[in-house]
Amino acid sequence: MLRRNAFVLPGHPASVGLARRMVRDHLADWGHGFDEPMLQDAVLVVSELATDVVRRGAAAPGFPSLDEARSEREFEVAVTALADGSCLVEVSDEAGPPRLRLVGAGEDADRGLRLVESVAAAWGVGSGGRYGKTVWAVVRSTP
Repeated sequence: MLRRNAFVLPGHPASVGLARRMVRDHLADWGHGFDEPMLQDAVLVVSELATDVVRRGAAAPGFPSLDEARSEREFEVAVTALADGSCLVEVSDEAGPPRLRLVGAGEDADRGLRLVESVAAAWGVGSGGRYGKTVWAVVRSTP
């Protein structure tokens, strides 16, 4: 049985923690334990993708500053529990596609997609829909 939940959040830093909690709570409500690696990886994935939206999203036209645009933009998070125990995490927004960046050992920023790549069975970027771009990741359940 597939279960899906989607929600829209403002492009504000506080939304990252809210996205984590909502994904965690939805997966727990659907029978996944808080200590399951799949649930923890799904929460990490949504955290990194939502952080990327908040930090890297393009300013909307007509706004004088990126900070003001951040308070007005929104993004959508969807989590789908798949029949095999895995889950699909999707984060959609209007910004351009993300890029995997080469990051030096001493750099703390721009590691998000590398983390997603390391825990997801697959990930990618799609276009279309209400927000224009969706970054998705499949997180597998471990037997």
